[in-house]
Amino acid sequence: MPLMDYVKVVPQYLIPKHLLSQAMHRFMHIQVGWIKNNTIKGLTKLYNIDITDAQEQDIEKYPHFNAFFTRALTPEARPIHPGDAVWVSPVDGVISQSAPIKGNQLIQAKCHDYTTEALVGGDISYAQKFKEGDFAVIYLSPRDYHRIHTPISAQLLSMTYVPGDLFAVNPATVNLVPGLFARNERLVLRFKSAQGDFCLIMVGAIFVGSMETVFQGKITPPYSATIQHWDYQDQNLVFEKGEEIGRFNMGSTVVLLTQNGQFPELGQQTERFIKMGEAFCFPTPPSADEIEEDPTNDDDEHAVGGL
Repeated sequence: MPLMDYVKVVPQYLIPKHLLSQAMHRFMHIQVGWIKNNTIKGLTKLYNIDITDAQEQDIEKYPHFNAFFTRALTPEARPIHPGDAVWVSPVDGVISQSAPIKGNQLIQAKCHDYTTEALVGGDISYAQKFKEGDFAVIYLSPRDYHRIHTPISAQLLSMTYVPGDLFAVNPATVNLVPGLFARNERLVLRFKSAQGDFCLIMVGAIFVGSMETVFQGKITPPYSATIQHWDYQDQNLVFEKGEEIGRFNMGSTVVLLTQNGQFPELGQQTERFIKMGEAFCFPTPPSADEIEEDPTNDDDEHAVGGL
């Protein structure tokens, strides 16, 4: 491992990550004009954030930095690939891992595996649903669009808040911190689609200690030391493919778990930048016509850096 990776990661074991994340959350909601405007300008330049596809391109009209960071995009900016059986990416980001689940083992990085049971908060019976299934990990850098959407039409069954640490989720930390995604705090969203059950996990990180959903509002902060669970089975919360379900502050990671056979053509993908709404994989190998007709097929350059 490069020495600089250790320089980035080792101090994270020592610093008060939750306290710093709370401070960042407060700062991101400052409404003093000159502070929030200069912050938006500075970070837009630092991370090369593209605001040309935002619904509101005048930064002074955002009440605070968080409103800018979780800004809405124009509908045409993220077209949703058609087809009931075609899965789309729930977020903008880089696919850092995608592969079959070996029994209950998911690959984080070289020499670092973790289990589906640990990832979903210790629910062994639920984790069994994804035995020999598939998983994908998508990393959102600070420059990315930070709203989360459904990858396929589905009913929300429940949500579980799992308390945990707040390590960064950048590539250096992923390579050096064992069980990172099952160690950080996270929201475990359980869905049922026409194709079966799937699970979408929103993973928190330092300075991303604030996660919210459209159906429950802001979950953190404040932080809880115990697992919290919400059951929605009697509410018939159905989301169409591409519909918004939640938001992150700053960059973070989404993990998607699917049952065996739902992602037959997912295969192993790494370092692929994908936009929300872009076809993640097809139920059968795509024809040349399908690939050509994909309105989201885009080879834009993308930096993997960030938090």
